[in-house]
Amino acid sequence: MSSTHDVELVLDFLNTLDVEENADLLDDDLRWHAWLAARGLTAGDPTHVRAVRDGLRGLIGGAPASPPPDADVRVSVVAGVPKVSAPDVAGAVLAAASRLAVLGEWERVKICPADECQWAFFDRSRNRSRTWCSMQVCGNREKARAWRERSKSG
Repeated sequence: MSSTHDVELVLDFLNTLDVEENADLLDDDLRWHAWLAARGLTAGDPTHVRAVRDGLRGLIGGAPASPPPDADVRVSVVAGVPKVSAPDVAGAVLAAASRLAVLGEWERVKICPADECQWAFFDRSRNRSRTWCSMQVCGNREKARAWRERSKSG
């Protein structure tokens, strides 16, 4: 499993909550199970899965939430190589997040600060300073809003 796979899994999981569309994939059993099947994962307890997602989003800058609860993660040695696995999506995502943390890449997982967006993204900038999920959309919108506010008061 590569760090690219871990990044994709973590972002896909965090973005099962779509603030802009006011949609939560966890509330749609059919789409949620299709999401899991596409990634070869099992569901686990829905309340626990939601708590893990919301806790991780809170950790990286989303709406304040309780820290994510623990999940079952197993470490084994397969063909002489340590392998981390989990029985369900919550454990798989936390295992992926922990691998990113070990690689020093967890800080690159961010939440767009735009209230109407809050999309999770991975900051690939050299100095880790990217703020917006998309400068063309959210960043530009926020800069225009700030300019209008400054123009009103000036």
